[in-house]
Amino acid sequence: MLRPIALLLPASLAAAVALAAPAARSPRAPAPKPAAPAAAPSFSAWWHDGKAELNGYRVTVQRYGAPRTARAVAIYVTEPFSGSRHVKLDDPAKTPADAVDVLKLNLTRDFQTGVYDYHTMLSVFSQTRDFSPLKVAFTSSEWCGQVYEELHFWSGFTQHKLFSYFEGESSERKGPYPASGVAEDNLWITLRGLNGAYLAPGTKRTVPYLAGAFWRRLAHRDADWTKASIERLARPERVTVPAGTFVAEVYEVRPSDGRVGRFWIEQAHPRRIVRWQWTAPGAGAPMGGTDAGELTGTTRLDYWRTHAPGDEKLLESIGLGPAVK
Repeated sequence: MLRPIALLLPASLAAAVALAAPAARSPRAPAPKPAAPAAAPSFSAWWHDGKAELNGYRVTVQRYGAPRTARAVAIYVTEPFSGSRHVKLDDPAKTPADAVDVLKLNLTRDFQTGVYDYHTMLSVFSQTRDFSPLKVAFTSSEWCGQVYEELHFWSGFTQHKLFSYFEGESSERKGPYPASGVAEDNLWITLRGLNGAYLAPGTKRTVPYLAGAFWRRLAHRDADWTKASIERLARPERVTVPAGTFVAEVYEVRPSDGRVGRFWIEQAHPRRIVRWQWTAPGAGAPMGGTDAGELTGTTRLDYWRTHAPGDEKLLESIGLGPAVK
């Protein structure tokens, strides 16, 4: 009787056989889904954080028939404002019924014209509930003199005050405030769409329109209401500026004075103005006054606390250096 013979395989050969055997297949795990983009913070969470948004710009200003290299800084910050007196409130708790939450824009532009220089500043105070303007103030100083202008928006009318070094130019008058009227200077706030888009893509509206103080000052135009069309282009554009590359919504503004303006608004939060450009009318503006700018850098900062020697280095975050070295 034959006995069964047990086959003993070397360990290395047994391992090879095991590897050659088909492995049991486990079910394939589903591919991970891409993470959804983070939701933008609410207006209040972003804009009431105790800081200001600072945006630096490289600018070209048309003045006296030539392009002038300029720099600009746009400072956006919320603050308590008096609805009756149109000034910043020291203590809003004392007069809560008069306190209005505003988004303030301070926009400075500085440029050289030959031997002398210009320093201008625009201030816009808009109610955060609907971004309608309460007050626009503007100053221009150069070697010939100074000009200061205030425009107040009241219920049903405006109040305009102009103080100038030119004889016969200073004035104070009341004027209309047309329904749906748009102040050009307030476009720096409304077109950003901080609580919803100003216009849907591919749509346009025609509005009563008040030209901006910077243009009116340099072109020597009066503060009178005219008309303008404002259009949002159907498709966004990819634009590259010193601060980077952005996908931007594009708005085109055509006032009846013949200028054409374009604003490129960052499509993503926080929807900054990354570029703007105004082209002059075909004729009738020999003094200039149109400008164009590109974003050089941006940050959020409680800048009023950064006034120590050496804090100038913080300007690097907005792509600028000290104005005086």
